[in-house]
Amino acid sequence: MAIAIALDVYGTLVNPLGMSDYLRPIAGAQADRMAEMWRAKQLEYTFRRAAMDCYANFDICTRQALEWVAATLGVQLTNEQIGQALENYKRLPAYPDALSGLADLNSHGYTMYAFSNGVEESLKALLGQAALLPRLGGIVSVDDVGTFKPDPRVYHHVAHRLGCARSDTWLVSSNPFDVIGAKAAGLKAAWIKRNASAVFDSWGIAPDLVMRDLNELAREILTIS
Repeated sequence: MAIAIALDVYGTLVNPLGMSDYLRPIAGAQADRMAEMWRAKQLEYTFRRAAMDCYANFDICTRQALEWVAATLGVQLTNEQIGQALENYKRLPAYPDALSGLADLNSHGYTMYAFSNGVEESLKALLGQAALLPRLGGIVSVDDVGTFKPDPRVYHHVAHRLGCARSDTWLVSSNPFDVIGAKAAGLKAAWIKRNASAVFDSWGIAPDLVMRDLNELAREILTIS
């Protein structure tokens, strides 16, 4: 059976909390907290904008979230520092298993695309510097639809772009809201449980696979598809 795989980017292929290293000279002891708050507020803004039908792209949400977090923590950022931080967001570190996991999936001949809230040009820069872009067939951004995950329209869009029925399209993500969104829209989904203590939402919608990382994903998808 032909299947296609849509891989989430932020939190699945690359680590948004890797921004703490860049923020440390600016925020000192608050750097880790600042990175965590930035990621949480960034997602909150996407949820709010999707619910309000008031779309602004992910780069804008990311900047606005950074400005809010800096103001909340009392960290003074110049416009230059904000610009530099946003450029560094395009250089987030890949997870150690990302490249080898994608290589394993490649070896099985799966159709694989990055699928993200992010803006396509920013994603190209990010995945290119992480050496992951050559392993992917391309990028699908929610920017094409003008809303954010977990709006069902974005999952319908990615299945259409990948040329498979929804039931033959897999979403691979470390974000439970993303997994639930994909399942609710008729896709299959694998949850990459990067944090051993993470708890999946008890909505009565379960992932088809739960895995620690990407390295054994190809074999496991093959057995269940």
